[in-house]
Amino acid sequence: MSTQKFDPKELKNSKRIYKSATPKYTVDWYIKWVASIFVLGGISMRGIPQFAMYDIVFSFIGVSLWLIVSFLWKDRALIVLNAAGVVLLFRTLLMEYIL
Repeated sequence: MSTQKFDPKELKNSKRIYKSATPKYTVDWYIKWVASIFVLGGISMRGIPQFAMYDIVFSFIGVSLWLIVSFLWKDRALIVLNAAGVVLLFRTLLMEYIL
């Protein structure tokens, strides 16, 4: 993390200084990173038959957490995408592993 301070005018007009679009270290920031780790964990197990259940569970947790972030951000596209993902992954969990 950089400790260098920039002048507000320099920040506004610079094309070289990286400016994050979302605030850091807020509740949604932590949730989105935990969710991303779960989704990546699920994806990393995809295609390995012995880990199929872990893939579905990790993906379900990650997408569910992203759904929470979507509501916090009030982003309808993310809400639709993640709600559909939760429903489809939950259905797979029910059909394959519970019922």
